Amino acid sequence: MNDKTKLRKLEHIEIVLKEKVEPKQTTLLEEVSLIHNSAPNLDYKEIDTSIEFLRKRITAPILITGMTGGHPEAAKINEALAEVAEEIGIPIGVGSQRAAIEDPDLEYTFSIVREKAPSIPVIANIGAAQLVKGYGVKELIKAISMVKADAIAIHLNPAQEVFQPEGDKDFKNIIDIVASLIDELPVPIIIKETGTGLSGKVARAFAEIGVEYFDIAGLGGTNWVLVESYRLKNEQLKQIAQEFGEWGIPTSISIIDVFYNVPNAIIIASGGIRSGLDIAKAIALGADIAGIAAPALKKLLMHGKEGLKNYILRLVNELKIALFLTSSSKPQDLWEKDIILGLSILKWLKSLDIELNEYLKLRKLKKTLNNTTL
Repeated sequence: MNDKTKLRKLEHIEIVLKEKVEPKQTTLLEEVSLIHNSAPNLDYKEIDTSIEFLRKRITAPILITGMTGGHPEAAKINEALAEVAEEIGIPIGVGSQRAAIEDPDLEYTFSIVREKAPSIPVIANIGAAQLVKGYGVKELIKAISMVKADAIAIHLNPAQEVFQPEGDKDFKNIIDIVASLIDELPVPIIIKETGTGLSGKVARAFAEIGVEYFDIAGLGGTNWVLVESYRLKNEQLKQIAQEFGEWGIPTSISIIDVFYNVPNAIIIASGGIRSGLDIAKAIALGADIAGIAAPALKKLLMHGKEGLKNYILRLVNELKIALFLTSSSKPQDLWEKDIILGLSILKWLKSLDIELNEYLKLRKLKKTLNNTTL
């Protein structure tokens, strides 16, 4: 791998930390209300936030999603993230492993995650564009083996690639390519967006070839179009990138749309998740687990491992309080609780031909619809 690619990995981290890379458009989670229960009929001490995910028991439905790797500085970040994730007992993903597949000297920047996190679920990561360019079973197995992964994310990032100076803009036949690989891999595939949201139609197309896991990564959090806009030298293209910084499907809408179209899907809700209450709302909408990225990175680099640990424990605490105040003894109980949706969400649902009552009925049936072991 050339030095320019290494530099890009470091530039991405610096831009996320220093620049304004979140859109004005929100996740719309502020338009989701959970119904307060004044008589919860629960002992707070007995509330259990743990769930099973990728056949392992985790402390809470929180995932540190893949962010980085491929640079010596990134190795230090991955090491610290993994240590905290292991200590708390939550899963972690790594950033795109293309760098290490092309340059074995960089494998340690990813493998350090499994070394420091031997017992939790770890998710490998390869870009869809690399599959189109020729990556196949051999490369995916290498990525999986590198981190002894429990699953591999194939990330869809066409909006980022369009504006990235070195971007790969060919995504042709990606669904057929994934279909040819899915039965050849020893672990599940997670179809992962990267901040512009996954639609129900796309999720359904992948579900029809056997994919069960989806990281919807909706609009409202770190926006990679905006990240790339800071790297562009061409002023006209930079202005266009700023315009498309609002492009995408808000996180709350993406959760609903994917769940409505693939009710038995295992949904990772990421994209602008910032609190335990956000996690509770995302699960109530139909998600199974929530993902965080930029907030974890910022806490780590500003306040060290202890700061990151305290932040994640705060998320768990906030989630537990939301469960208590909705009379939910575990996260999955939120699927059966009544929710109130705001006007913007209702307009989206109408435009997407999502029948509200049918959606609400499916939510309350999710425990029985989801027969897959998480």
